[in-house]
Amino acid sequence: MNDESKTTKFTGVTISRTLEEQDDINDILRKLEETGDNPPPKIMFPSRPSKHSYYLGIAKAVSKRSTCLKRKYGCVIVNNDEIIATGYNGNPRGEFNCCDTGKCYRLNVPHNSGNYSDCHSVHAEQNAMLSAARRDMLGAIMYLYGEELHDGKYREVNAEPCPICSRMIKNSGISIVRNASGVINLSEG
Repeated sequence: MNDESKTTKFTGVTISRTLEEQDDINDILRKLEETGDNPPPKIMFPSRPSKHSYYLGIAKAVSKRSTCLKRKYGCVIVNNDEIIATGYNGNPRGEFNCCDTGKCYRLNVPHNSGNYSDCHSVHAEQNAMLSAARRDMLGAIMYLYGEELHDGKYREVNAEPCPICSRMIKNSGISIVRNASGVINLSEG
């Protein structure tokens, strides 16, 4: 804060203002006192999203970078309220992307069918974990967002890690995985 700022307290909320803004606030308070309209009105702030909604929103934004034609997944790894890494699903660096070629060899194959030999994509969870050090992931939360192509439109799904990603997440030290529905239990399977 510079020398030309001042702090004012309104019903338990502290607000820093410049001296010019402070004079405006003092004028308003003086007028309220003159009219007998005390205490000062409560200042309303827009509601803030929960931390889970906030980080899932970031995972959704990350998913927009996906190069996959079938699924758009985004992942955010958070530890101590700090974003450690992000990742989205797509082909390895330097290779042709499905969104550029217009071809998806798994377009009509069920999710988690077990055979990934025809898909060259690296999953969002894998990309995020590759970008982070294990020491930073210990005890972290992974937020996972996903959309899948249905009838020509991408629709939000309850994103869940595949069996390989689940094993990698367990080994990474990440303690919780969350999607739009809540916590995902990785101990099954």
